Amino acid sequence: MRSIIRWFVDNPVAANLLMMVLIVGGLISLSNMRQEEFPDVELGTVSVSVPFRGATPEEVEQGVCIRIEEALEGTEGIQKMTSTSSEGSCSVSLELFSGTDEIRALNDIKGKVDSINTFPEQTERPIVSLLSSVQQVSDIVISGDADERTLKTLAQQMRDELAALDGISQVSMQYVRPDEISIEVSEDVLRRYGLTLDRVAQAIRRSSLDLPGGSIKTEGGEILVRTKGQNYSGREFEDIVVVTRTDGTTLRLS
Repeated sequence: MRSIIRWFVDNPVAANLLMMVLIVGGLISLSNMRQEEFPDVELGTVSVSVPFRGATPEEVEQGVCIRIEEALEGTEGIQKMTSTSSEGSCSVSLELFSGTDEIRALNDIKGKVDSINTFPEQTERPIVSLLSSVQQVSDIVISGDADERTLKTLAQQMRDELAALDGISQVSMQYVRPDEISIEVSEDVLRRYGLTLDRVAQAIRRSSLDLPGGSIKTEGGEILVRTKGQNYSGREFEDIVVVTRTDGTTLRLS
């Protein structure tokens, strides 16, 4: 190394020429270099998740994880397979070789996992997905002298408007509590009318649902029939009939 430095010191023309070559080469490369403010990062990883409610990690490993590993062994494009068994769930991470067609590999893996018919009966449908990175661009905070429902409605409208803009692929709301309706019936009321909580729950289930009614074929085509009776507000639940007496009077939740 010292001899090279000494040679450049003794030959300043060569040193200056080398410096000019590096500068010109850098400028030429800069003009051809691809620049992205938010580049797309391909992780090349496929995730397989199978819920197995109430099972121990050992049961999950024997009943789910090992069978997925056996089904995917030798699949084209998979470089590394890592499975994790935990209480109530099995997760398998599949790293793909660089340059592998990710969509084709995803479909191939999904087809093999869906064809496994030896899972325990308590397992749920496998979830196969291609991992991707999402880069956060900005945060928008909504605040004001208003109740929580008003602010949530305003945030939902803003989310829909932002998602409709070109160049925005995903908009999500955070730190927002989900809507919840609580129906409470006192024990005294149940005894007074000879009811049980199970009977009240059944009345609510029967009266708050969307039910498909089949289809009607006509000359103009096929018409789908559906009964829309799902309740979404407290006032709608108040009108649910719990009991209809023989004299025609009704007992409602209100």
